Amino acid sequence: MCATQSRHVLRLVLSCRNITAHVTQPGTSYIVAMASSTEQEFLIQYRSKLDHFPRSHHYWDAKVASRVGEKLGFRLKGIGVSNIAIDVNEEISRPIHRRRLVLPLFDSLRRVGVEIDGADRLAEIGPSMG
Repeated sequence: MCATQSRHVLRLVLSCRNITAHVTQPGTSYIVAMASSTEQEFLIQYRSKLDHFPRSHHYWDAKVASRVGEKLGFRLKGIGVSNIAIDVNEEISRPIHRRRLVLPLFDSLRRVGVEIDGADRLAEIGPSMG
């Protein structure tokens, strides 16, 4: 874990209703950038899933995760952060269906130009769903 102490660290908070990604400053828990499926852009989609019958237990998907990653990537680039790290053990410990849903978030960050240290170890998970 020593390598992540000198880099900004990406943390994901996942629930059946929301996905939140925040990046903390090296060596602290100070959040420098954040994106979430609770933002205004996702509100209409969220409400439509609430009114859908039969009710879904999942209110976000790979497409939402991808857009959250893109928004976070642009915010990171805006403050001059182009390299972040993830806690690989934490990501691997997630249930497989959750891991597959967050892969598009990592892909979006890369497309924007943010390097993710440790993400290459997640390749064993398989292709993203979405």
